[in-house]
Amino acid sequence: MKHFDEAALRVTAHARRTTACLAALGTLMATAQTASAQTAFTLPAPPFELPMLPSPSGNWTVMVGIGGQYMPDFVGSKNGKLMPIPIFSIRRAGSIDQFRGPRDSASIALLDIGNFRAGPAFKYVASRKADKYAELTGLGDVKAAYELGGFVEYYPVDWLRLRSELRQGMGGHTGTVADVSADVIVPLIQRLTISAGPRFTWKSTKATAPYFGVDAAQALASGLSRYDAKGGAHSVGFGSQISYRVNPQWEVHAYVEYEKLLGDAADSPLVKLRGASNQTTVGIGASYSFDFRIR
Repeated sequence: MKHFDEAALRVTAHARRTTACLAALGTLMATAQTASAQTAFTLPAPPFELPMLPSPSGNWTVMVGIGGQYMPDFVGSKNGKLMPIPIFSIRRAGSIDQFRGPRDSASIALLDIGNFRAGPAFKYVASRKADKYAELTGLGDVKAAYELGGFVEYYPVDWLRLRSELRQGMGGHTGTVADVSADVIVPLIQRLTISAGPRFTWKSTKATAPYFGVDAAQALASGLSRYDAKGGAHSVGFGSQISYRVNPQWEVHAYVEYEKLLGDAADSPLVKLRGASNQTTVGIGASYSFDFRIR
């Protein structure tokens, strides 16, 4: 009888400890969920508001991340290199789940109404150093370029995103660049999504000539024929991406992007004699989303 009572006491004590642990775990999970629902920080209201645009006050969602991609050494190259790629975008909190294509510029959706978004966009174009690649011998360096502009995107249906960007270059080139893309977005299973669609890029002469033109001095130094590159249709392509949402904050993805150079870019002696008009990029990345508030 004594042994039975001791066993009963041990079972009761174990049950109490288990109940206490479960209660503590429940409290911790509830606290974590409450904390994740709160905004990371609050910013003061701006001193003025821009006409024709909604007030920036309210909650916003930021997506930041980093990726690595194997891409051509330079546009038109037949060889590749591994490069880190930053990820950044801002949208209104509570709007439809954000889809980001691998070719999207960094952007802020200042206008976010239903299935339509628009706002500023920015892209950094790395410098091209002639001494790094034998194919560029004699062609000189092209400085880094900073492309500033805007984007618009629209979802005619939940599974289709249409996006267009228009950017103006500064630095390495001073031309205009327009990107147009469409992505069909298909959920495979819970949290796992695949997307794919066509791409098109147009560039002005000032955005094309620094990378594909060959002036008299460069022709003499490089052995390539002189070439006056003009703007126009720059490339067409196709891209596909698979992404997995680990939780509401974290997402990982992998993608492949193909583009075919067109027009004067494809006809440049740099591309025809030392490079390739077929350009393929493969990459992986991870992003983290959090909210902040503007008073």
